[in-house]
Amino acid sequence: MDPVVLAVSGASAQPLAERAVALLLEADLPVEMVTSRGAIGVWQAELGLRVPSEPDAQERFWRERTGCQGGRLRCHRWNDQAAGIASGSFRTRGMVILPASMGTVGRIASGVALDLIERAADVHLKEGRPLVIAPRELPWNLVHLRNLTALAEAGARIAPPVPAWYHRPTTIEEMVDFLVIRVFDALGLELGSLRRWHGPVAPSSSP
Repeated sequence: MDPVVLAVSGASAQPLAERAVALLLEADLPVEMVTSRGAIGVWQAELGLRVPSEPDAQERFWRERTGCQGGRLRCHRWNDQAAGIASGSFRTRGMVILPASMGTVGRIASGVALDLIERAADVHLKEGRPLVIAPRELPWNLVHLRNLTALAEAGARIAPPVPAWYHRPTTIEEMVDFLVIRVFDALGLELGSLRRWHGPVAPSSSP
């Protein structure tokens, strides 16, 4: 089975990436993962946790954090442009960048690849493979909009992690699951369980 590329850039909302790893592995899917240098810094600043940069240690970190032993997880150093996913001949099911910083978005839109995330995204665009970008920023300025438009025109799917309430979440964990599952819907993957919209529920009558 061709793997899914999961890229984590240096934006806030790292718990979305952590849950994405867990759901992919729980689904017994092979995962090629890249955590950017900026993302490692965000984990340290926001959560007080150090994500190892060495691939084997990073794989152990994600396994321990998620508690998932299924699937196949291979981590890559953020700047390893000799990795398999840096080549168009390496087959994948697609790539998701979650969360995507606007710096990463801008460099991909400009065709600039300074790290492995940007190179792998460029490969997916040139090969015509699915690329889903989940930008985490508010509000979007005109530069952001133009960069995202350029990526959409190049074939990427833009899937910002926007919450909803029709599934009636009662915990942050339920909201995180909704956001992650909806992002991966754009890649055509069915992950986890989600109360999906099937039309309004008739109000219950009073006794």
